[in-house]
Amino acid sequence: MPKRGRKYLEAAAKVDRDKLYPRAEAVKLIKETAVTKFDPTVEVHMRLGVDPRHADQQVREVVNLPHGLGKTVRVLVFAEGEDARLAEEAGADYIADDELIKRIQDGWTEFDVAIAVPSMMGKVGRLGRVLGPRGLMPNPRAGTVAPGADLPRLIQESKAGRVEFRVDRTANIHAPIGKASFTQEQLIDNLNYLLDAVKRARPAAVKGAYIHRIVLANTMGPGIRLDTNEALS
Repeated sequence: MPKRGRKYLEAAAKVDRDKLYPRAEAVKLIKETAVTKFDPTVEVHMRLGVDPRHADQQVREVVNLPHGLGKTVRVLVFAEGEDARLAEEAGADYIADDELIKRIQDGWTEFDVAIAVPSMMGKVGRLGRVLGPRGLMPNPRAGTVAPGADLPRLIQESKAGRVEFRVDRTANIHAPIGKASFTQEQLIDNLNYLLDAVKRARPAAVKGAYIHRIVLANTMGPGIRLDTNEALS
């Protein structure tokens, strides 16, 4: 195992690895165990009782966090003509013309959210090799493929704290809920919104326990296990 630094070890010593923490106590502890010089991101990691190999057990949804994410979100929009003008006026950081699409094909991904109008999906589809592994591929189910009239709303939501989550191949979900500098109440609110969205996204085909484990962590800090029953109550 890699050698841990002094600050990490001091933070980890505050966490009882055998304890399942209620939400309020876990969030208080996540703020106390921030070990970086910058304002770390607080993340939620969940182990689900699904089999991602089956199409009817996929979990993918979006949630608008009430207090945002505390960071600048760079939005790229695949659009042309009038749709591109709407996106630019709504605050899109990048409009993906043919030149920018070529840059993405070559590996450029300096943006956080990608949105597309349906007429551009033919071109976007060729970028799946680059965008897919990074979770940046526009998808109708996630609401990131929409007509031009919806672009201002989607861009505003993305910049305000719209989070897309999906289960990975190991049946886990990873999602940010804010920064360690947020108040305890803000982090708990964002956590509750995310948990509610994951619960609503439960596939009908899943039998038995759906959410097995929930862990809170901040950037480069120790994980804190939540009491799943309390968190989902």
